[in-house]
Amino acid sequence: MTDSAGLRIDLLTREYPPEVYGGAGVHVEYLARELRRLADVRVHCFGAARDEPGVTAYAEPVELAGANPALRTMGVDLAMAADCAGTDVVHSHTWYANLAGHTAKLLHGVPHVVTAHSLEPLRPWKAEQLGGGYALSSWCERTAYEAADAIIAVSAGMRRDVLTAYPDVDPDRVRVVHNGIDTAQYAPDHGTDVLDRLGIDPSRPSVVYVGRITRQKGLPYLLRAARELPADTQLVLLAGAPDTAEIAAEVEGLVAELRATRSGVVWVAAMLPKHEVIQVLTHATIFACPSVYEPMGIVNLEAMACETAVVATATGGIPEVVADGETGVLVPIEQAADGSGRPLEPERFVADLATAINGVLADPARAAEFGRAGRRRAVEHFSWDAIAARTLGIYRSLL
Repeated sequence: MTDSAGLRIDLLTREYPPEVYGGAGVHVEYLARELRRLADVRVHCFGAARDEPGVTAYAEPVELAGANPALRTMGVDLAMAADCAGTDVVHSHTWYANLAGHTAKLLHGVPHVVTAHSLEPLRPWKAEQLGGGYALSSWCERTAYEAADAIIAVSAGMRRDVLTAYPDVDPDRVRVVHNGIDTAQYAPDHGTDVLDRLGIDPSRPSVVYVGRITRQKGLPYLLRAARELPADTQLVLLAGAPDTAEIAAEVEGLVAELRATRSGVVWVAAMLPKHEVIQVLTHATIFACPSVYEPMGIVNLEAMACETAVVATATGGIPEVVADGETGVLVPIEQAADGSGRPLEPERFVADLATAINGVLADPARAAEFGRAGRRRAVEHFSWDAIAARTLGIYRSLL
């Protein structure tokens, strides 16, 4: 088949608006929007029913209520796979939907494309969260990757990780298509109504973190580095959805310690609407990304599009997004080779993170120029229409 207009694509994902928790959900939202201009797109997702045409949501099977979360996910995947009858290509995102894609490939005889947003072997801390379910999630991912017709890596760093984690995968089947950003939506908002409501002072410098409370995002390292911030600098955490009670308690303790010694520590645990996050990012002096595992780091792009300087870990795909010394500063890290991403010298990493942040805070003109250059880079290199066109080209190469 060569006629794109007659092509049916089924996207399989855990997250889809309004239930979006991370970068993979953002990716699917915008990829679906742009692909609809080019092909017939159906979306299969988890959670509550959606009103959007062509989108089907699936609740967990009642028969698995109370079962291990990974087993409940697999139950949803089987229902998804059944509903892909009639498609030309299935495209799954994250391990949560990989089994659905693999099963649909076998059941319906169609190509399966996987986008690698993250990898289970590189997130061993999930054993804390899933227990024996981590073995199931790892099996779902490995099975899908090794049989997929094409794997899309969201960065060159992610491609290297895929081939390292799954050496049986043919390198020719792994293509790089970067994540993107909607720079019309993610653009500077100089209003202050959101800041006023959250208690953020626009007249004071601020360091902002946006992300889940999970080991891979490295928030505890930022909180320790924040002990060294100048007294007038605010620390704004848009951080929720802790993976485990243990990391939740660790973050709560570190935040309490900071609040006991300084003002301007603002923690918003609820997920804010995009337009509110955009205003917070716009007024930030620095967006901090202390991740120890980040295949792409779409949140860095969001900050850059809001003209905000970025200080981020030099790991995974982040160096492909943040241009060191041009749109922000990359913090070096030496990491364990056991898949955890943990820094071999955590105290040094915390110190280097603090030094990088303080260096940008000390030069507001440089921070502003980083922000302007970041938006230019986001506009010029990471548009969703180009990403959708490249993705469609991969689909067509398989038919």
